Amino acid sequence: MLKHISAIIFVLIFILGLASPVQAATPRSTWVENEIYQYNHPFASQLPQELATKMQKMKASPFAFYRGTDHIFYRDMQTLPSSGFVNSSTSAIWLGGDMHLQNLGGIRDSNDNNVFDTTDFDEGYLGPYVWDLRRMAVSILLAAKENGLNSSDAEDIVRNFLDAYLNKMSDFKGTNDELSYRLESGNTNGVVKDLIQEASGKSRSNFLSNYTLLNNSGNQVFKTKKKLQPVSSSAYSDIAGAMSSYIASIPSSKRYNNSSYTLKDIRIKLGSGIGSLGKYRYYLLIEGPSSATDDDRILEMKQEGSSAVAMAFRPPEAIAVPGLLPTSVYGNQEGARVAIATKAMLSNTDPLVGYTTVSNIPFMLHEKSPYKVDFDYTLLTTKSKFMDAVGYVGKVVAKNHAISDKDYDAAIISVSIDKEVTDIVSRNKAVFKEEIVNFAVDYATQVEYDYTSFVNAYNQGVRLY
Repeated sequence: MLKHISAIIFVLIFILGLASPVQAATPRSTWVENEIYQYNHPFASQLPQELATKMQKMKASPFAFYRGTDHIFYRDMQTLPSSGFVNSSTSAIWLGGDMHLQNLGGIRDSNDNNVFDTTDFDEGYLGPYVWDLRRMAVSILLAAKENGLNSSDAEDIVRNFLDAYLNKMSDFKGTNDELSYRLESGNTNGVVKDLIQEASGKSRSNFLSNYTLLNNSGNQVFKTKKKLQPVSSSAYSDIAGAMSSYIASIPSSKRYNNSSYTLKDIRIKLGSGIGSLGKYRYYLLIEGPSSATDDDRILEMKQEGSSAVAMAFRPPEAIAVPGLLPTSVYGNQEGARVAIATKAMLSNTDPLVGYTTVSNIPFMLHEKSPYKVDFDYTLLTTKSKFMDAVGYVGKVVAKNHAISDKDYDAAIISVSIDKEVTDIVSRNKAVFKEEIVNFAVDYATQVEYDYTSFVNAYNQGVRLY
């Protein structure tokens, strides 16, 4: 009887416009092929083999395909129904942008805390808070299905993620607790606690020995590996010349002495990630705090383009990206955008975060951390393990949103997002959760259709980049 009453209430709320409808998934092969081609083709002239690797990785599973096609997700946000729980104050907040289970992990912050947090902000941009929740919820369903869980359990897991998010936002409302909040081994369990402890057990010396060696002249340089290759002399010179601009991008309060940034070697890094394959990624070895070789730092230097989130704000034929984030915030430099997003959504941010431009290409730089451990969703083999883990994921996303509001920069976001989200959802939590779950169920089906279209095109030799 209660189920029937709940269903009637939901229908009434839907009719009154408080909950958004869902849109039935449908095959759309030609459209998918075109979207993949249009997004990836601009990089075909620079790293075609990396794009070939990207297509191979995307073929592995619907989850891998979803990771590699965030541009499709945000193109769909243009036309799919909006949420019934977004108002003017919650329609333009800092988003991680590409929220999925493998963009979280164990890391060590600049205050030497080993924590569970978000690890990638390449798509950071302003948009409705529900987009981060929708994207993560879909990733949870895809991962749960891949791990053999049934659909009912998978939907319960999404609800647990949403409960954790809403409860933590409510906790933050009216306090400044979000500014010091972190997930450590002392307040976590299960796979997440194991991840944090694994990160804490890593060392810089082992990390450096894996990537570097002393050459015949006694200088520390990179090892050459299949996925770590030398760069041309011209590329080396161009990157070296851009170091001064990178150093200047770091706030003076976080800047080390100039000798710390002395460039010792450069390699191009191949085969990392999925979505960013095709873009340039370099590893830069720099001196670090002293002239000793055991405290050298490795910078990861990533080519950045327009955020995929911005695609939700422009028609397919448009060249300019108006979006919601004024270009004045980041000087129309996409590396700067990612650096700002990183600092907005993380506490105790890596002091080596910065940006520069090389041959008119924007790059974001940060330390390649010796202490980072990627989150492995394949370990979530039971409902209880999955429920436990996504509870922490929900808390991380809530923290990201809460600290990046007026607490970070009131000129970008002038309100308290934890208050605004809590207030708009508080009276209709059950409906809110069903709205997100219904969206995720339908969109996960769409991803599976799109994945099948992609695999068929790939196998038939259709040009995808």
